[in-house]
Amino acid sequence: MKKKLVLSALCFALFAALIGVVSTVDVAAIGPQETKVGLSHLNQAVHDALGVNYTLYNITEYIGYAAILTALCFAALGAWQLIRGRSLAKVDRALLMLGVLYVVLGVLYVFFEKFIVNYRPVIMPDETGPEASFPSSHTMLFTVILGSTALVAGRYIKRAETALLVRVICVVAITVGVLFRFGSGVHWLTDIIGGLLISAALLLGFSAALDKSKAA
Repeated sequence: MKKKLVLSALCFALFAALIGVVSTVDVAAIGPQETKVGLSHLNQAVHDALGVNYTLYNITEYIGYAAILTALCFAALGAWQLIRGRSLAKVDRALLMLGVLYVVLGVLYVFFEKFIVNYRPVIMPDETGPEASFPSSHTMLFTVILGSTALVAGRYIKRAETALLVRVICVVAITVGVLFRFGSGVHWLTDIIGGLLISAALLLGFSAALDKSKAA
């Protein structure tokens, strides 16, 4: 558990350091409407190599919807336990921890919509101006929700083979989601890296909390 907490703190520190770097190093107005981007030469080179692919982008949108649906299923299970038991004490501790994780994820999403580090490298269809891009919110969304689902699958799926299948599906969905989001070209490279770092920090902290819960 302590090792996971240390790794979680390390990932968070790297995430904070990345914010510092992209805010101060090689900053140039390479974004749409001359928005400024840190590590501009690296980000521009990667973006030019990838181009923009809205088919990949749309696929990641559906993976995001699947992640949200998964979170709603856990929320419904927790609500059912709360109604049946008439007390938070009757709700499975893992579900409560999932709820806290989802709240933190939501807070981070809102925070980085207001505290803008970078804007997207493209103006999206139906938009009139650039949108916040760092960290990649979809990368956070399906990495954290599906990653935490994989961690708790064994608690709610009794058959080992089925639980393993769910874990594999989650890992594949995360991998495809991250690669396709990156390949779609709607984010800078540093946006994706930032999304992965903060997601790793959250999942490691969540896993440590699960370990502590089991030991209690």
